Amino acid sequence: MAVTYELAGDIGVMTIDNPPVNALSHTVRQGIQNAIQAAQSDASQAVVIICDGRTFVAGADIREFGKPPAEPWLPDLLNEVEQSRKPVVAAIHGTALGGGLELALASHYRIAVADAKFGLPEVKLGLLPGAGGTQRTPRLTGIVAALDLMTSGKPIDAESAHTEGLIDEIVSGDLRDAALVYARGLVAKSANCRRSSELPAPTVDPTVFGEYRKMLEKKAHGQIAPQKIVDCVEAAATLPFPQGLQKEREAFLQLMKGPQSAALRHLFFAEREAAKVRGLPKDTPTRDIAKVGVIGAGTMGSGIAMNFANAGLEVVLLEVTDDALSRGLETIAKNYAGGVKRGKLTEREATETRQRITGTKNYRDIANADLVVEAVFENLSLKQDIFERLDDICKPGAILATNTSYQDVNRIAAVTRRPEDVLGLHFFSPAHIMKLLEIVRAEKTADNVLATAIAIAKKIRKVSVVAGVCYGFIGNRMLQHYGREAQLCLIAGATPDEIDIAMQQWGMAMGPMRVFDLAGLDVGYKARQGLPVEKRGDIRVHRVADALVEMGRLGQKSGAGFYTYDPDSRNYHVDEESLSVIEREAEVLGVTRRKIDAGEIVDRIIYALINEGMRIVEEGIAQRPSDIDVVYVYGYGFPAHRGGPMHYADVVGLKEVYARICEFRDRLGAENWTPAPLLERLANDGQTLADWAAEQR
Repeated sequence: MAVTYELAGDIGVMTIDNPPVNALSHTVRQGIQNAIQAAQSDASQAVVIICDGRTFVAGADIREFGKPPAEPWLPDLLNEVEQSRKPVVAAIHGTALGGGLELALASHYRIAVADAKFGLPEVKLGLLPGAGGTQRTPRLTGIVAALDLMTSGKPIDAESAHTEGLIDEIVSGDLRDAALVYARGLVAKSANCRRSSELPAPTVDPTVFGEYRKMLEKKAHGQIAPQKIVDCVEAAATLPFPQGLQKEREAFLQLMKGPQSAALRHLFFAEREAAKVRGLPKDTPTRDIAKVGVIGAGTMGSGIAMNFANAGLEVVLLEVTDDALSRGLETIAKNYAGGVKRGKLTEREATETRQRITGTKNYRDIANADLVVEAVFENLSLKQDIFERLDDICKPGAILATNTSYQDVNRIAAVTRRPEDVLGLHFFSPAHIMKLLEIVRAEKTADNVLATAIAIAKKIRKVSVVAGVCYGFIGNRMLQHYGREAQLCLIAGATPDEIDIAMQQWGMAMGPMRVFDLAGLDVGYKARQGLPVEKRGDIRVHRVADALVEMGRLGQKSGAGFYTYDPDSRNYHVDEESLSVIEREAEVLGVTRRKIDAGEIVDRIIYALINEGMRIVEEGIAQRPSDIDVVYVYGYGFPAHRGGPMHYADVVGLKEVYARICEFRDRLGAENWTPAPLLERLANDGQTLADWAAEQR
């Protein structure tokens, strides 16, 4: 049974056992209701709620997402728990998240083990705590602490929860024994049923809510749920509990039916689906990875090394010169020092982790590595030379990975005698921070190598997506089209600031022109200079950037690119010289500049992504449309509340997307705007991408 109830002397013990995380399924809710009702008329004098397994209730049952709720509804159930005539004690271990924490809040007393965690993460799904959490939490913790907990969605530890008033006591030893002792102590002193709903509304300066809303507008721009949470917490401070609860219920249902929560729930499932590889059996064995070699100690290589060291693995970082190796190790030391300063880890943890990384110039020092990641400059010949050397030196069974952003992994694998051991591991910069890892499956990559890569991605806390081999894989192949339209809008009449403001107001973390400046305009310039003129593409796409580079304006690192930058703060400013260059180069190319509104800027840039994404899915480079969404949200700053480019296409409607792309084709030219065959077919058939993806399973 998911919930059992028994008497332990004069204490009723309700035990929830619904593996793996004791989610609040319909069966569990029914069991809780049966138990709390039974306790009202039996010989118990108090009730303990405790969970078997590795955690307290860790939230709702994701299998019920999107389905009509079955009675008892959680808000009604928790009100019933709170109205118990006998004291109810929640005994917490593991994590009390979402509805699990709301269950604890509806209990009259709360105790926890020292390593327990507490959180209300509903905001990450575009929702708010909908079973009394917005009303009970501030009555226990105060306004600001409650807002911080709910709008961030981040869990807090037991010590913080105790300090803030969420729990009453931190206990040690056996939790069940401690809970029985605590409950009997309550009975002995005739403790009342301390209902959170009956506590006085917290007093606060009314201006706090306005200030918090302004902060969220910057921090969570465009997101509805955080602002709704503020509304509900304000109701907790100004309205009686029943009216506050009603406001919470209305806001929750509004969010649940809205597009932002649908997008975030789509991503929640998409991330889990991405880990499933078609044709790769679940029981595929993996290889043991204990030692990792990283070739290249630049910014990327140093960050990659940190990922593995953070996960407890031994890392050998290889460079060709003492200076390059020293710079890499210094970068790593600075990054860990920064983590200590920000309170992310202790000095001891930083030292121990850093000591897992050793530097070398000798390839022999990585001969016994289980995994080697090459992270050198994007030059195919150089990478092939390195892999030939690794093939000679590395032990049999070692996995050889390239961190290339766009090179042909098949051609890299072909220079070895073990192509089955080769694949791409495309990290995103900064590698120790960015969550995405593109795993590139080459033509001959062995199943157990792919399975190991997926497992190691999880170990180093990355969100992984498997991609096929093509120029740029998933993310960077699409990014070319995103960048193309930004540059074409620029030379056709928009200013850098107009483009960036349009995209940021739409929800992108950073506008494309600032991204170009941040990456360095010289990177693309150097790549183009190595190509024959006829292979450099449409001159309108890179003419302005090339002119800026030739003026010494390389982007943020040189203090000027499309914008100018303060040397200390890195704040950017619109620059008249840059605007003059744009106008001059447009005139040279015979481009008549015109006013381009924000709507056209957004549609051109986002629909270019969608159109290329359609091709990538149809070609099988991405396994499914939702994999592309995961790539763009976690790797490219696409707004999570829009669900990713492919989900957004379904939200807009494929017929409308197709019609707009046809309009661009007719007005701007078929070279860039020929609709992808899959888009055309689905639009004409009235299908969604989600429908099509379901048919492919």
